[in-house]
Amino acid sequence: PMQFVDPTLPRHRHGWYSHAIGMEMPIVTYGHAGPAVLLYPTAAADYLENERFFLVKAVEPLLMAGRLRLFSIDSINRQGWMDRDLPVSVQARRQAAYSQYVENDVVPYIRQVCGDPSERILTTGASFGGFHAANQFFRRPDLFRGVIGMSAFYDLSRGYFKGYSDDNCYRNNPAWFVPDTAGDHLARLQHDSRIILATGQGAYEAPDSSRRMASLLNAKGIPHWLDVWGHDVNHDWPWWRKMLPYFLEKMGY
Repeated sequence: PMQFVDPTLPRHRHGWYSHAIGMEMPIVTYGHAGPAVLLYPTAAADYLENERFFLVKAVEPLLMAGRLRLFSIDSINRQGWMDRDLPVSVQARRQAAYSQYVENDVVPYIRQVCGDPSERILTTGASFGGFHAANQFFRRPDLFRGVIGMSAFYDLSRGYFKGYSDDNCYRNNPAWFVPDTAGDHLARLQHDSRIILATGQGAYEAPDSSRRMASLLNAKGIPHWLDVWGHDVNHDWPWWRKMLPYFLEKMGY
């Protein structure tokens, strides 16, 4: 069988039934020590996608060295935003349930594995996974310490809401709720978070999505790093395999 990761890399698969979502939700952990990084799959994919496309392999040296521990989870986009037959209200309700699953199930699990009940977790992902990573982080910077968004978008209203809006839409759309952030939540984003918005400008990339998000952050005085890569950088795995280790090392992992 093809080796997607080094056979000596500590790798543990787990999972449980999520009452929020109403499904069995798997999770895989890579590594043995270090701060936690939560990795989302792309559009309609599963928790092992990042392994199959060698994104885990790309950060294997960091994992082997105990410089971080990586957790990868399932998407439910197939039952949500990617199911075009569903009413937007149902899609948004499922997105809200997914966020609850991460905040109420995944975070305590990661903290337990890492042995730190107050650990703040870095989120990351590419494409739709980058949306989820950002949404989760901006919703709860008390639980998450930062985000590396790779070729991501930050506004579901442009492609998915079809003019509809409700509380679930609002609370799960960073382009809508970040401008209203205030108080301790805003202070944490301004002073105790690490935010990277990375994008290419090649085929199927949407660099303006990252630029728009950066301008929203600027308006709120939230420090971040917008890194726009070249016109040769397209919306695909070989580039995400370059981006993730590059930005993790820049962050000091």
